[in-house]
Amino acid sequence: MKRTKFTANAKRPINPSTLARYQNLMTMGAIANRSALAARFGSQYGGDRKIYQALGYPTDIEYEDYLSRYTRQDIAKAVINRPISQTWKGQVNITETDTKTETALEKEWKVLDKKLKLQSKFVRLDKVSSVGQYGILLLGFDDTEDTSDFAKPVEGNGKRKLLYVKPLGEGNAPIKSYVKDPKNERYGMPEMYEVTFANSDTDTTTTTFKLHWTRALHVTTELLESEVEGEPVLKPIWNRLMDLEKLTGGSAEMFWRGARPGYQGKIKEDFMMTTEMEEDLEDQMDEYENNLRRFLMNEGVEFDALETQVTDPSKHVDVQIQMISAITGIPKRILTGSERGELSSEQDLTGWYNVVQTRREEHAEPNIVRPFVDLMIKYKVLPAPKDAKGENDYQVEWSDLFATSDKEKAEIGKTRAEALRAYASNPSAEMIVPPEAFLEYFLGLDEDQREQITELMKSAMVKEERAIREAERLAPQQPTEEPVEEEEEVEQ
Repeated sequence: MKRTKFTANAKRPINPSTLARYQNLMTMGAIANRSALAARFGSQYGGDRKIYQALGYPTDIEYEDYLSRYTRQDIAKAVINRPISQTWKGQVNITETDTKTETALEKEWKVLDKKLKLQSKFVRLDKVSSVGQYGILLLGFDDTEDTSDFAKPVEGNGKRKLLYVKPLGEGNAPIKSYVKDPKNERYGMPEMYEVTFANSDTDTTTTTFKLHWTRALHVTTELLESEVEGEPVLKPIWNRLMDLEKLTGGSAEMFWRGARPGYQGKIKEDFMMTTEMEEDLEDQMDEYENNLRRFLMNEGVEFDALETQVTDPSKHVDVQIQMISAITGIPKRILTGSERGELSSEQDLTGWYNVVQTRREEHAEPNIVRPFVDLMIKYKVLPAPKDAKGENDYQVEWSDLFATSDKEKAEIGKTRAEALRAYASNPSAEMIVPPEAFLEYFLGLDEDQREQITELMKSAMVKEERAIREAERLAPQQPTEEPVEEEEEVEQ
């Protein structure tokens, strides 16, 4: 058989149909390689021992499996929702560098954010892209008259108006074609999607149309080699999620069956049970089992309650939670919602905020907020920054995760007040620790705070001196008595 050799320097052009078949074979080969790689997991001794098969773990997981587990399993939803909710907590603003007054970009961003509820749409986009390999944000511009217009690229010359945005997951926006031109800067990236979504919450009909890549913001989470398909968040912990389902569901079933004991019937010696008696006993047992009867009336049979067997699964569940916490970076207390005001909890909270801050800097801002703002500036939905000098011409301003709460401020103030009272009540304290050193090292005040306290003390002293002088000035003058000269006693 003569083999066809595909080379980049071939002088004769390749038949398009032949090239398409070759590309399909390559795609099928990549899928087969992925399946083979998945099958290697959980195998030992050259594949003779199938651990995954024995434990019931799947080797291939589809998008529908991830979506179903996210919507049905509590801990799976928490793994995705906890970091996303904390990431987008507070207001997200667009500000320009070194500007004191509100600029046109800052003003128009607030208007657009309020009109389209962008931040809530970003949260949903973050969730759908975390469930699957990617998610898109459909951009509804004003240049579409019909769904067929979505297949056309956005005209970037004129000023566009953004009417709506819609987050869609991988299942409702599969990629239909990719950019195949190796000279194109978007080579290998999506060119066309096929979008499907329900017309309304109550309507069972759907709308399907093709969507050009210029009308979508493509978002992925963790990437390896592919720039298009990331790794679903639930994939590394899939086995642990299944184990939790077994443990929690099994313990509930165990309690359901074991809390109400079974019974063992013993027929007395030399007792003959007729068919009618046996049928009557079965009817009574059925009624007893279904809570229709609380007493059994029978002769010749003794019933003994079987011993109940209910085991506490908390230790086994805790092991699975620890494993999930280790791979996701979510502290166990925060993942399970059992955070308390203890030292370890404070350490967990600080570490958790660091994880969320990293997620903001490495995912939410570069993959969602900035690409969206750049597209809006490109299509003139938002005005360009006043001093456009590159990618740092505007800043994404997040709420401060480490800001001290009102409760923490009150506790810090109480502790400082007690330390200050103890310091002020000791006359020799100033000889050992000067006031400036006490404020800095014992109360933990920074330089600005210490200067402010010093200024307030000076101001208070000046006011006190003025008050004293004013009181002296307004006080009524007491008449002064002239000294009486004592007469010398004349000797008679």
